Amino acid sequence: MAAAVAEAHRREWAFVLAATVRTTRDIDLAEECVQDAYARALSTWTSRGIPANPSAWLTTVARRRGVDLLRRQEQLRRTLPLLLDDQVAPGPGETGEHDVPDDRLRLIFTCCHPAIALESQVALTLRLLCGLTTAEVGRAFLVSEPTMAARITRAKRKIAAARIPYRVPPAEDLPARIEAVLTVVHLLFTTGHTAPVGDGLVRGDLVERSLDLARMLRTLLPADADVAGLLALILLTDARRASRLGDDGRLLLLADQDRARWDRRAIGEGLALVGEALRRRPPGRFALMAAIAAVHAEAPSWQDTDWREVVALYDLLAQLWPSPVVALNRAVALGLARGPEAGLVALEALAAEPQLAGYSYLAAARADFLRRLDRTAEARVAYEEALALTENAVERDFLAGRLAQLDG
Repeated sequence: MAAAVAEAHRREWAFVLAATVRTTRDIDLAEECVQDAYARALSTWTSRGIPANPSAWLTTVARRRGVDLLRRQEQLRRTLPLLLDDQVAPGPGETGEHDVPDDRLRLIFTCCHPAIALESQVALTLRLLCGLTTAEVGRAFLVSEPTMAARITRAKRKIAAARIPYRVPPAEDLPARIEAVLTVVHLLFTTGHTAPVGDGLVRGDLVERSLDLARMLRTLLPADADVAGLLALILLTDARRASRLGDDGRLLLLADQDRARWDRRAIGEGLALVGEALRRRPPGRFALMAAIAAVHAEAPSWQDTDWREVVALYDLLAQLWPSPVVALNRAVALGLARGPEAGLVALEALAAEPQLAGYSYLAAARADFLRRLDRTAEARVAYEEALALTENAVERDFLAGRLAQLDG
């Protein structure tokens, strides 16, 4: 039974919390009620069995708990930070209730309000929409749990103090909000695509949540090229999911994957969206990232991949969105296009980048190029460094295997 509740927590947390916030108008109170609902599920489901619709059961219990607390603690209710009521009819140009019938999207727009710092927007979204613990969010940001707890608390207070409404903003406010929302959905996907910590390579619940949100944003903004680009990126990247692990559970790199197992339906949908996203001039960062994924999706094999086109796309992306991770990916692509020596030179230029100091993929990339050049001793040091920085068990096994091959 504990496993069933844990699964419901993993899959349904965001639905239940967002729906409860809609009832209570108070994020802290909603969190308390949802936690109570999951605690009750442990005992009730044990005696009565798992309900046919766990999400609906949990939402009903949490909402009833919220209403009960609000009724019985009227004084407390007046002193708690409240969100503005969105039960008013939408005005001209505003988004109607039926356009985006999902509380999670309302919650993500609430978390991603420009009054809140971007880093706090992401942290709050990971905590509320993804159900990550404060400690897990802190680990993702490389800060302590108390520091992250304080950051999240400040963000919640900001929502209350600024009386940020719990709703999708009207059309005229969307341009100022959509970039942060897309950034958060993208981070949600990348966190699920390769889990930073844990025993599994993929967190399917986060991937599916990000895909759902991207599709809802597409419904909300069908002509937005960035939204089309993000949805394309998610579809094209996740299309490889079934081939990323071998039958023995070992990580398979792109070069070793069975492309027959790629999801061709998702690839077809993603390619159509890439074309749409690239028609905007100049193309946005998600369109360029999706275009890179499209090159891989269309290549019949690893050997036939057009690495020069990949490098050219990374060059454009680096101009538009300069970041250490983009530079790292470009360096890897350069090494595959021109040879490992060129890749190493590009990687060396990133060695002093502070944001990559604890990033395992930099050391792993160096190790791979050094291995290809038969610089075994240096490759061993780089693999050991990457291994020390990696907290995902599947990736650790892969790196340990490569290290063992060197020693063999």
